[in-house]
Amino acid sequence: MFNEILGLFSAIVTFSLVLLIYRFFGRSGLFVWIGFSTVVANLQVVKTVELLGMTATLGNVMYGTAFLVTDILSEKYGKKEAQKAVWLGFFTLISLTIVMQIALLFKPHASDFAQPALETIFGLLPRIAVGSLLAFLISQSLDVHLFHWFKKKFPRDSQLWIRNNGSTMISQLIDTLVFTSIAFLGVFPLHDWIQIFITTYVLKWIVAMLDTPFVYFAKKISPKYTE
Repeated sequence: MFNEILGLFSAIVTFSLVLLIYRFFGRSGLFVWIGFSTVVANLQVVKTVELLGMTATLGNVMYGTAFLVTDILSEKYGKKEAQKAVWLGFFTLISLTIVMQIALLFKPHASDFAQPALETIFGLLPRIAVGSLLAFLISQSLDVHLFHWFKKKFPRDSQLWIRNNGSTMISQLIDTLVFTSIAFLGVFPLHDWIQIFITTYVLKWIVAMLDTPFVYFAKKISPKYTE
């Protein structure tokens, strides 16, 4: 149960940090968080843990905050600002991939100890890198469009949970499908791929449920810094 309790604590702390950066820095803080979350999620994902009896990778909570941020931007500032955040996150992810691949090409000094660790973290297989980039762009853009589609159908403040959960859960499903298909389909037997797909989506679904109260809190926040 240690990992499960720590996972819940991690989600509460991480989502709270999103609200704090929004409270103090407004939209600018949310844009910064998008870039930050894409980098950190791709660092955490290399660590494997056991959660709810399933083998999983870390990064689901941090990656989930990107959907939280675009939902906050969609709700309070509109579709254009949310889509801007998506492109910012995508550019950050591409930049990280390119810069670190170049860094790995440098011949390390005889006294260097970091190269093997950096290769483990950033030595991505092409399929995983492409899958991660495409999944982010497709799912985040879909999340923005779905949020506004749900907003037209369910416009009241009391229906915010429908907009938030409906858009996030559908887009996370597509995210999981795109990433696992590009990265793992054909690499693992079909049965194993299905298990990876299901367990990954279940964890993302749980994270999406957990972020719902924080969308309501963000709705009531008046940032100290306004653009």
